[in-house]
Amino acid sequence: MSYIDGFLVPVPDGNKEAYRTMAAKAAPIFIEHGALRVVEAWDDDIKTGKTNDFRTAIIAEEGEKVVFSWIEWPSKAVRDVGMQKVMVDERMKPDGDLPFSGPRMIYGGFATIVDEAA
Repeated sequence: MSYIDGFLVPVPDGNKEAYRTMAAKAAPIFIEHGALRVVEAWDDDIKTGKTNDFRTAIIAEEGEKVVFSWIEWPSKAVRDVGMQKVMVDERMKPDGDLPFSGPRMIYGGFATIVDEAA
């Protein structure tokens, strides 16, 4: 089964296009290095939780949106090799300031346990 890298990122609302541009530049690099799919999804309907929620998970501030994204890989082995290549790929260097708060981004790798499709 596939392997997933998942991310939650706080992004100032005014940086939506800058974030989208950065993500669109990075996506083909991940795919070139073995990823099957890259998805970036912009906060549209996030409810406030009683104990925790997407916004509190990343300590989102007033005026920030949450980006939920994932990268699908064919396997953890392909991901491990591909991610090493992505991290040293010169094209991944930022052109300036990042359009999001890196210290509050949360991420992790996930082994697929159910995968259904229509």
